[in-house]
Amino acid sequence: MGIIKRNVSAKSNRSSVTIIAQGNRFHGETSVSGKMHVDGEFEGSIDSSDDISIGKSGRICGRVRAHAVNVSGELEGELICESLHIERGGRVCANVYCSTLSIDPDGHFVGERHLPGQHRRLTWEAEARHVESEDRPDAEELVIDLETGLIDSLPDRITLSRK
Repeated sequence: MGIIKRNVSAKSNRSSVTIIAQGNRFHGETSVSGKMHVDGEFEGSIDSSDDISIGKSGRICGRVRAHAVNVSGELEGELICESLHIERGGRVCANVYCSTLSIDPDGHFVGERHLPGQHRRLTWEAEARHVESEDRPDAEELVIDLETGLIDSLPDRITLSRK
């Protein structure tokens, strides 16, 4: 026997959770209020002010903006967040703009990590303007002069991968 309350509000004070279950595929642009968990596949862009987690069978390909992102599956594309954690078995192949990055020993990260600006909100447009305004030399222009300092001549991009 169940108990039914008559004065229960349809709105809850709790944050909602959006789940894309294993076997489901979504494509497009979405804006999520509350947390999101992906065990299926999503291709496109996701904009969230809360956390996003990608399960072991989950895969996101595209642009993601969220508060915190936890990856056990795969993420490919571009990511803007405050913190990114790559779990054991998780794979991230992306340009990442985040304040905090942590990778478990068996996690994989291939891409670039940029620190966000100090006093501005993270947006695609602001980061794109910031990246375009950086004056980067071409690989052909890099000259290694052992007497003036080897460190100054290192490239901006380094890819780390454990095989």
